[in-house]
Amino acid sequence: MNKKEVLEIRKQYKPEECSITRICGCYVNGDKEIVAESRDAFLSLPDEEIFKYLTIFKQTLSGTIGKNLLNMEFPLAQERPGGTQDFFLQLRNSRLQDDMLLQEFYQKIIDHYDYGENYYIILIHVAYDIPGRASDGSEMFDASDEVYEYILCSICPVHLSKEGLCYNPETNHMENRIRDWLVEPPAKGFLFPAFNERSTDIHSLLYFSKQAEDLQPEFIEHALGCTFPMSAGNQKNAFQSVIMNTLGEECEYDVIRNIHDNLNEIIEETKEAPEPPVLTKPELKRLLSSSGVTEERMETFDANFDHIAGEKAEFLVPNIAETRKFCIETPDIIIKVNPERADLVETRIINGRQCLVIEMNDQVEVNGVLIRTLPTADEAES
Repeated sequence: MNKKEVLEIRKQYKPEECSITRICGCYVNGDKEIVAESRDAFLSLPDEEIFKYLTIFKQTLSGTIGKNLLNMEFPLAQERPGGTQDFFLQLRNSRLQDDMLLQEFYQKIIDHYDYGENYYIILIHVAYDIPGRASDGSEMFDASDEVYEYILCSICPVHLSKEGLCYNPETNHMENRIRDWLVEPPAKGFLFPAFNERSTDIHSLLYFSKQAEDLQPEFIEHALGCTFPMSAGNQKNAFQSVIMNTLGEECEYDVIRNIHDNLNEIIEETKEAPEPPVLTKPELKRLLSSSGVTEERMETFDANFDHIAGEKAEFLVPNIAETRKFCIETPDIIIKVNPERADLVETRIINGRQCLVIEMNDQVEVNGVLIRTLPTADEAES
């Protein structure tokens, strides 16, 4: 799913456009025991609860594609009878009215979700009547030819509220506040089937993780039946390792700056695209060659890529590029440069020593104090 498709689903979570048919909940304590369960027609809930639930569902589809929201495909084995995809299809088609399927679903979550405190599993069934699109991209609500039927699961931590004093209007006194168990924003969740190309895709799901580096591989593999993806942080680490191993002694400042510039150019060229740009193995190879990596060093690229990332690995460019900073570090010095002006820093050999040279303009501050810059050679002669 791309950003536009996620937003199209999120915008349905409004009381006036709500197409949620049923909501089920399961409250689990820190000992992995089911404390309470609920099953309701969603629109039968009090308005105050509906608004709070809709906020949770929006949060389950929030974040960055490729970091917090990950598209995952089912392995072929999971699409056979008895596989996870087959189970999710049964759950969706039951419209959450089959108690045995619900119990099995809750147990899958409880067995594989790694969380030592209380949490609340929320599961909803939705039937979204997909509006058609005119040639200019506008929606035609009377031209729908498909209903996107899906389930959305949100897993929310439940914590005891903090101690404190509160005002009691009945007694007109400040009193000790009653501590309640509060449902917090979701930490994990998923949407099945995926909504790809504005249509149902039963071969995929969209996984949500509030913390991009806490994906929980066991939960993904055993509860969702999908292959564990490379997190955003791991993508960046793998990318950097491939670069360093390939360049070896040729890992010079100018080459790394060129790679930085080329990655940011890709981001700029694709900023209006619905999906983030992706670098496959051949594409990364071309990028390194165009950044000044010699043919001799490129001979080791394939082996390094396969060993570090895996032959079929893909890197999302926003996960490996630095768009907000360009940082140069030594054991004693840290230099932060505007990412768009990395050209102001270069390397030179001065008096037999390798140095970083920074071009200075007419305004330089040291600890907030404006200092005088030395005149240029032309200015000195005049």
